Amino acid sequence: MKAEELAVEGALVFTPQVFPDQRGLFVSPYQQEAFTQAHGAPLFRVAQTNHSRSRRGVVRGVHYTLTPPGTAKYVYCAAGEAIDIVVDIRVGSPTFGRWDAVRVNPREFRAVYFPVGVGHAFIALADDTVMSYMLAAPYVAEYELGLSVLDTELGLPIPPDIEPVLSERDAAAPTLAEAAEAGLLPRYEECLALERNLA
Repeated sequence: MKAEELAVEGALVFTPQVFPDQRGLFVSPYQQEAFTQAHGAPLFRVAQTNHSRSRRGVVRGVHYTLTPPGTAKYVYCAAGEAIDIVVDIRVGSPTFGRWDAVRVNPREFRAVYFPVGVGHAFIALADDTVMSYMLAAPYVAEYELGLSVLDTELGLPIPPDIEPVLSERDAAAPTLAEAAEAGLLPRYEECLALERNLA
């Protein structure tokens, strides 16, 4: 499995080897040894797995978890195709305000690791796009926050041929600057401390 750092500090992308044959294929999207070598610690204890299915044009995010408690995610695309986006919203981070994007699909089976405190969004490029998540903490509605995926200051890579389909919640989400002014963003040092306690 190949591991690479992304432009957001602490975020990683993993590309596993795919084994096709006349029956189909076999792949392991998560491998602890590769993760530990790239991250420096084993993956968090998985508290919950999530599965979402979206039609083409659906944009989910930018979502993040109130920190503390915070959470980390390990995400891959099991069907369809998407642009998976990590956004650094951690105040004090050396890459604050920066984002990176990875095209994910069930051909290369790239998986993205989202460290504690970063934002997550994805853009479904095909109907029936399935995203599969492992989470370090269970979903608690009151801890889940969002930022506008259409924030022009962020300039996220929504393709020009995509008309974004957003939930009401995502359409009403504040910009990064508005969330910062309201004191809603996680602090980098606190995120690092929580990250160290996940393994």
